[in-house]
Amino acid sequence: MSGMQRPSRIVVGSWVRFAGQVRAIVGVTAKSATLSDADGGQVEVPIGELTVDPDLAVVDLPVRTPLPAQSRLETFPPQAVEKALWWEDHILEVLHGYRPDAVPDTAPRPGYGLGTSLTARQRAKAAELTAAGHEVSASAIANLRRRYQADGVLGLVDRRAAPRTPEFTAVDARVVAAMRAAISEGVDASTRTGSYLIWRTGEILRQTPEAQGVELPSRSTLYRLLAKLTRGTHTFGAASTRRSRAHGAKTPFGELPAFAPGEVMQIDSTPMDVMVLLDDGVPGRIELTAMIGVATRTLTAAVLRPTTKAVDASVLLARTVTPEPQRPGWAEALRMSRSVLPHRRLLSLDERLEHAAARPVIVPEMIVCDHGKAFISRNFKSSCRFLEIDFQPAHKGSGFEKGHIEKMLASIASLFVQFLPGHLGRSTDHRGRHPERDRLWSLLELQELLDEWIVAHWQNRPHDSLRDPAHPSRTFTPNEKYATLVEACGHVPVALAGDDYIELLPTEWRAVNDYGIKFKHRVYDTPGLDALRRQGSGITAKRGLWEIHRDPYDVSRIWVRDHRAEDRPWIEATWKHLHRAPVPFGELAWDHVRHQRPGATEPEIADAVAALLTRAHAGPDRPAAGKSGRRDRRVAARTRATATAAAVPPKDSPTPPAPAPEPEPEPADGGRPLAKVIPLGLFDPLEDPWRRT
Repeated sequence: MSGMQRPSRIVVGSWVRFAGQVRAIVGVTAKSATLSDADGGQVEVPIGELTVDPDLAVVDLPVRTPLPAQSRLETFPPQAVEKALWWEDHILEVLHGYRPDAVPDTAPRPGYGLGTSLTARQRAKAAELTAAGHEVSASAIANLRRRYQADGVLGLVDRRAAPRTPEFTAVDARVVAAMRAAISEGVDASTRTGSYLIWRTGEILRQTPEAQGVELPSRSTLYRLLAKLTRGTHTFGAASTRRSRAHGAKTPFGELPAFAPGEVMQIDSTPMDVMVLLDDGVPGRIELTAMIGVATRTLTAAVLRPTTKAVDASVLLARTVTPEPQRPGWAEALRMSRSVLPHRRLLSLDERLEHAAARPVIVPEMIVCDHGKAFISRNFKSSCRFLEIDFQPAHKGSGFEKGHIEKMLASIASLFVQFLPGHLGRSTDHRGRHPERDRLWSLLELQELLDEWIVAHWQNRPHDSLRDPAHPSRTFTPNEKYATLVEACGHVPVALAGDDYIELLPTEWRAVNDYGIKFKHRVYDTPGLDALRRQGSGITAKRGLWEIHRDPYDVSRIWVRDHRAEDRPWIEATWKHLHRAPVPFGELAWDHVRHQRPGATEPEIADAVAALLTRAHAGPDRPAAGKSGRRDRRVAARTRATATAAAVPPKDSPTPPAPAPEPEPEPADGGRPLAKVIPLGLFDPLEDPWRRT
């Protein structure tokens, strides 16, 4: 019920309180007003009698008792609820003249009839209850009646029956403020214990003039207060999580809506918890840089590098917008033509998809990233401008703004990395002994396994965030969601052209010799370089060297820009020993005549994933770098050092006599004889000084 007031005028259609009831004015004359009756009839009341009634008031709508809040009633003791229900029966009789349990067609009791005013009914109820032993005044009845009309039966409950515990009990508010200040000081600091925060609270109190003389409560009370104030703040947890929560949004926030493939994409990098063999053959750790589509959860590209640089982010972007080739040795179930992706529709747009793997090609419209140097670099920003991509860095310390890629990187650790040899665990507490002695994969080999795992497992794994709104219990895979959104959006963006892909690759400057181009100890050559051999490019700033572009994850070929040609400026040169080395990114060599059964079944995909994980866990087909291998390397190093020192005698020393012939040692390690070991006391910085011999 809204507010009530004495009427300034009486008009037809108004609702008024008269004689203890709310009635509608259905007619007005100069001498009388016609009101609706409780029995459905009408009653005519003289204007003078109507206006002098003390209860007369205009109401906007008929009085309706609020529904009882049963859930809040459960917070009170049963005795208090029972007493409130007892009061409800009496208040209803005051309001309507009848008790709720009255038999139909029963006349109101004396003092509660239709002609009795609300004030008279309240006096009658007070007298009745006082006579029955419940002493109460008419004003108390009126107060209960108003509370009932406002809050229903909940307004009749004695609130003292369910006392609430204060938030901080009896702790002084100044102590609470000091502890809050101590907690906020540690947001950007290193993680400390509760004893430090309690000590710091006392220091802040002593330094605050308004808190002079305030005594700290007991230590147990302070710890309980600290537990309440630090709940959900990660004060004693990870510092990165604590900073993210403290600097994040304090008001309700949402996320960028993504309804089409590529509308919003996220990119990030993280160290991988696995050891690999780097280019120099030494075990080391690497970083994973990946990009994911928010709408489809498609892992469009993922690359491995020892350290992520700006050029690696640009290469990742180039891989996102180009088809993933089906590699030799991959299961036939991983072909795009046998997946749920709309292969025929996409093939009409890009013929390169004929031999593509089942991974969608998505052109980003917006890329969300953090403030890593590789992503805010000029190289990556220029690549985004070239492809007309909206570049959107997240706020600093707000990892939740790109939570999809953060969660995806953590999923790769549990779904793929832990199956690899050389697994390190997420921290030193979870690390095994000597993971570097496993059969480690090389960087290029592991990149090949990761690409196959993305196509085989990730793109065909039901994702909990990809659900049908009409059927929430059903989950989709990234490939299924992509196919669904393509039909809903009504268009498919055209992938990047081949020349554009080459433009995004890293640039090097090399000379073209008679034997070809030497890069990273590999020689690349092709007949197309004949006109460029031992010739200058004419670019003075680069001393006449030729511009080459390379894919860091594809050692099979490079591209040379012929600045003098206008129609076809790129010359593709292949590795001279490509036919002798099993490189992961070799040329496609498929039998186009063999029969291809369309539609990969779920068991076929599952078998491909199982075989991939088994092969990844077994490691490459080479001996592990065990304890004996390390000893052999130390022996060989000492032998080379000794042989070098003995081969160059001092100038003033006499010529040493020819040594006696030594017996030929037994062949070892592939038939190569080992030199005689001279036990010199050489210093080995890698040797454990505490190891017992």
